[in-house]
Amino acid sequence: MRVHLGLDAVPRMPGAVLTMGTFDGVHLGHQAVIGETVRLAAGLPSVLLTYDPHPRQVVRGEGPPLLTTVDEKIAVIEATGVTDVVVVPFTREIAAWSAERFVEDVLVRRIGVRDVVLGHDHRFGARGAGDATLLRQLGAVHGFGVDVLPPQEIGGQIVSSSVVRALLVGGDATEATRLLGRPYTLSGTVVHGDQIGRTLGYPTANLDPDTDKLVPGHGIYAVRARTADGAVHNGLASLGTRPTFDGRDVRVEAHLFDYDGDLYGQRLGLAFVRFLRHEQRFDSAEALVRQMDEDAVIGRRVLDSVS
Repeated sequence: MRVHLGLDAVPRMPGAVLTMGTFDGVHLGHQAVIGETVRLAAGLPSVLLTYDPHPRQVVRGEGPPLLTTVDEKIAVIEATGVTDVVVVPFTREIAAWSAERFVEDVLVRRIGVRDVVLGHDHRFGARGAGDATLLRQLGAVHGFGVDVLPPQEIGGQIVSSSVVRALLVGGDATEATRLLGRPYTLSGTVVHGDQIGRTLGYPTANLDPDTDKLVPGHGIYAVRARTADGAVHNGLASLGTRPTFDGRDVRVEAHLFDYDGDLYGQRLGLAFVRFLRHEQRFDSAEALVRQMDEDAVIGRRVLDSVS
């Protein structure tokens, strides 16, 4: 898969089939659109055009918490079979382009598309004026086809990035995994904490999460942690303010089962497999440890049962 950073880096690809959008999370709805793009390309270039940063960050000054960084997004897309990814730096200038200009300058003149595949609700161009109807009109003029996929549903639930975000904020890692097609991952650098976990027999890695990434709802989760060397370890993650110790700031802490290495300063990724319980205040450190012992037993059992 070729990755083109910026429009000036995009080669002409006559006959390409293209899809475009933010694709935050690259959930199963997105994957259906991407899969149709690859299928229609039938060996010719299949192109995914996306944006960084999130358009709402530029247009409104504040975007949603991200499900995927641009690097994570590209890594997931690579497994779909797309031949080319175009990452457009989204600026106020690009935001002001009309839908007609974007289609004519980028899709037609620069790339040379044969077909465009869209999700049912995708809009583009200044003030979101571009939609499937306008794209079909432009396609008739410039000689490209347009395919619009209907909403994708799983178990009666329409799959969307906003739904996945709401599930994660509510702590429903299981349903979020079902809609994403994989567990949600939060990554960051391990920083020094106050060592409380170590004194309780549960040393933790304190994560400084990537900027703009969504932090799931407070509670205890069964997780799979990927260390900088690529090794994967089962464990628990605690998200919250540590109410037993009168904490105020939100912490993301992970305890890796049967691990005694030094993680300070390293990158660590946490894949949220299952929500176990809400955070709570305990009357004593001993009572907290008893609960942590139970969490560890349940966490090991859950992770052993999930491939």
